[in-house]
Amino acid sequence: MTYAVSYALQQAIFGVLSNDAALGALVGSNVFDAPPSGSIPNNYVVLGDEIAKDKSSKTSGGATHELDIKVVSDAAGFATAKQVSAAICDALIDADLTLTRGNLVSLAFKSARALREDSPGIRQISLKFLAFVEDS
Repeated sequence: MTYAVSYALQQAIFGVLSNDAALGALVGSNVFDAPPSGSIPNNYVVLGDEIAKDKSSKTSGGATHELDIKVVSDAAGFATAKQVSAAICDALIDADLTLTRGNLVSLAFKSARALREDSPGIRQISLKFLAFVEDS
């Protein structure tokens, strides 16, 4: 197993989300790979935690990457956050991503958790995706 494909996978996912027209209509350019600081946007997407597990065979190196993508919104209720989440799913599920290293075999939705944060009026949805990659 190698973690070497992780950065290439992150770059590809960030690129797809940053350039997706439907997602951009909802959050503008507010797609981040770290939580924003300073003036916080009303609605944004941030790439979150990742867990990688070895899935190598005798002939090739491979891994699964469980990826967490967070949607944060200060809109009343969950409607806006769920629309943003749907746009992310549409952009990523079974996406044909080109990686700078390795190959993406599959990218699938795994789960979601919607919750109210401690801050009044803040909604968050944590989307989990499972990517299977091979190192080339």
